[in-house]
Amino acid sequence: QVQLVESGGDLVQAGGSLRLSCEASGSIFRILTMGWYRQAPGKQRELVASITSDGSRNYEQSVKGRFTIFRDNAKNTVYLQMNSLKPEDTAGYYCNARLMDHGPMREYWGRGTQVTVSS
Repeated sequence: QVQLVESGGDLVQAGGSLRLSCEASGSIFRILTMGWYRQAPGKQRELVASITSDGSRNYEQSVKGRFTIFRDNAKNTVYLQMNSLKPEDTAGYYCNARLMDHGPMREYWGRGTQVTVSS
């Protein structure tokens, strides 16, 4: 059994910063890709950023230059540093991991952490 636990969501003023963390725990053989998705009320869940095991990163266009994703492979943890936050960044942020748990590749989700940016 694998669990993803997020932390770091908060209420922040526009222009502020937050750092989200997500730790994967359980029976993990190898983590392939970790990422952050977000979902605002009435909208579809969208990819914010992802990072592969070799460090290749991918960002949603609106967060490029403001958000940075990085991971600590030894801790099975992925981080999302969010700077220059905007009200439109307000959403539930969900951690995602594609990993091998001694079997075929599977996808796991965290329960989410709320980010609210006030104007």
